[in-house]
Amino acid sequence: MQLDIPTGDFDGYIFDLDGTLLDTMPLHYEAWDEAMRAAGLTRPLEEDYFYSLGGTPTRRVAELFGERYGLQLDPDAVFHHKEQLFTARQTEVQLIEPVVAFARDKAATHPLAVASGGPRMVVDRSLEVTGLRALFRAVVTADDVTHGKPAPDMFLLAAKELGLRPERCLVFEDAELGIQAARAAGMQVVRVDSRG
Repeated sequence: MQLDIPTGDFDGYIFDLDGTLLDTMPLHYEAWDEAMRAAGLTRPLEEDYFYSLGGTPTRRVAELFGERYGLQLDPDAVFHHKEQLFTARQTEVQLIEPVVAFARDKAATHPLAVASGGPRMVVDRSLEVTGLRALFRAVVTADDVTHGKPAPDMFLLAAKELGLRPERCLVFEDAELGIQAARAAGMQVVRVDSRG
């Protein structure tokens, strides 16, 4: 994977987690597929539709799946079931090495943050089991903002927690909604293509 890093100097770096630092998206897909089948889905979850929702807060994903498949479901119950299924798979997570290598290199000289659409408990555990937590001065999750991606709130909060102006931060992101959110925050973005 080749990262297209913009020229110029940045004061800090902000990273999405799933699909950017960690190759978790296949595990999230498996967990969603199992949770939705338990909620009444009688066919495989559409993988392309799942990936199109990258960056969407987890509870909202449950609502969208219910709408798409015409299922009467409790989004909170499905969301919690899915997170339990994912948590059981977390030790299988692989690092996205080029992005992690960049983060490790910059952590010695610049403040770093994570801005993830996942819930706090899952994000924190992912960072712990992969040994990455110590790299990041700030961790912002869906639990910390009212509006998730594509709203800029997560990235603006991450910059604030780092004590930096938004335009001086560079974001690493794989999902279109996250890229939109970073640009709305006035930040430049490195697109991470973890599926290619």
